[in-house]
Amino acid sequence: MNEHLQTAQLYDAPAYALTVDGRDITANVRARLMSLTLTESRGDEADQLDIELDDTDGQMNLPPKGAEIALQLGWRDFRLVDKGLFEVDEIEHSGAPDRISIRARSAEMRRQLRTRNERSWHDTTLGAIVGDIARRNNLAPRVDAALADIKVAHIDQTNESDLHFLTRLAKKHDAVATVKKGRLVFLPINGTRSSSGEELEAITLTRAAGDNHRYHTADRHSYSGVRAYWHDKDRAEKRSVLVGTEDNEKRLKDTYGSEADAMAAARAEQGRVERGKATMELTLAMGQPGLMPQTPVTLSGFKPQIDATQWLVVKLTHTLGDGGMTTRIELETQRSR
Repeated sequence: MNEHLQTAQLYDAPAYALTVDGRDITANVRARLMSLTLTESRGDEADQLDIELDDTDGQMNLPPKGAEIALQLGWRDFRLVDKGLFEVDEIEHSGAPDRISIRARSAEMRRQLRTRNERSWHDTTLGAIVGDIARRNNLAPRVDAALADIKVAHIDQTNESDLHFLTRLAKKHDAVATVKKGRLVFLPINGTRSSSGEELEAITLTRAAGDNHRYHTADRHSYSGVRAYWHDKDRAEKRSVLVGTEDNEKRLKDTYGSEADAMAAARAEQGRVERGKATMELTLAMGQPGLMPQTPVTLSGFKPQIDATQWLVVKLTHTLGDGGMTTRIELETQRSR
């Protein structure tokens, strides 16, 4: 079991390590750190690091834009969790009292995949497309087996960045496209594997672990199926495909070029409908920096409907300050039991 998930609750002394362009500044900022917030997301949105420092004596230097910050986060007396590299792109000095606010975003997501390109693919697979883009950006492709062999008859990338194109491709197939540790990762959005391909360990969180929570469900998400339309060139007519049942179907506005594209769009939208049926937000009084997006979660001690739902981590916000370290977790439905 991940030691941070197992034992963090026993300790109340958070710890961290910060380096800027390879220079360890942890000791220099320890007395000045007012707050540190790390937001981790699962998709194309870059992870974000926000640091606020006390500069009442005016002795702090402003970091240069583009500086690279490495962060480790955890609890005293335990191995810290490597949270990755971040590139500074926003700096603010305000007062009085004087303070420095630094915002940095995942270095890999900022540096890679930003150049606009034009390319067309014919009679290929998702795995081949992601592999082509990975090689173009000097990344290692990591495409889930459930997605790699999906056939793609034709798709165009027209004056579009690789990141934007991959995001569009992922949305079409209800997947996640992101860059993690030198890998271009393309995974099912409802999957439970890490960027390295390892199955993420499921965890159970009890109500006693949280400071507060918010559970939400709404009837507007209770569609029974999704219908998508496509243009049949052979018959010169508009046809449709249905995923789920037609009792209370959702109809997509776009008309797709093939039955396969329409089916992929309907399946992706049905997945979004299923995941949106219920959401849960939970703040852990004792932060768990070892958690990762896509981690499967079971809740215990809430209402029966909440405890009976299989949850998946969508977003994590770790906050370190005078009050210790907390973790805010955003969850969505993984699938019905």
